[in-house]
Amino acid sequence: MSRTVFPFVAKDVSSLARALSRELEECDRKPGHVQLLNMLTRSAGYKNFQHFRAQFDAQDRLEREPPAPEPVDHVRVERVARHFDVTGSLVRWPAKASERMLCLWHFWSKIPASVVHTEKQINKILNEHHGFGDHALLRRELYDNQLVTRTPDGREYRRLERRPPVDAVALIRHLGPRRGE
Repeated sequence: MSRTVFPFVAKDVSSLARALSRELEECDRKPGHVQLLNMLTRSAGYKNFQHFRAQFDAQDRLEREPPAPEPVDHVRVERVARHFDVTGSLVRWPAKASERMLCLWHFWSKIPASVVHTEKQINKILNEHHGFGDHALLRRELYDNQLVTRTPDGREYRRLERRPPVDAVALIRHLGPRRGE
């Protein structure tokens, strides 16, 4: 019969030793196999060996099963797309925060990845893709929503690599052909 191997990792060996020592002191006789398994796993932060094993079983299931795709809210994407003109430029800043966030993802997609930009370069990119004349608002919102990072003095900006939500991807794809992209 084959045996399942569960790798055991302790983040802090000193804490593990202290916790295991306390567990052994509380035992009135020599612990058995199952008791030792429970002591070890409790010392590493799990409730017991079953909890430890359940973590590996769940991880194994998640790795085997691809996650179900998140459905796109096409009505929301269509509503946000109305804030853009036929060329794909944002003509007005939406009133709803959820709609503004989708618009920010559109701007995020226009900033080249893995490139350090000056404030002037970021302003140029933003100005090319909006028509209401407030690049400072957009730049600040991109930073506040953690889509870009900047140095404390504001001289250098860099796009933060993140996975856009499915609605943002749908909006980016919808607006892409408007500029011939």
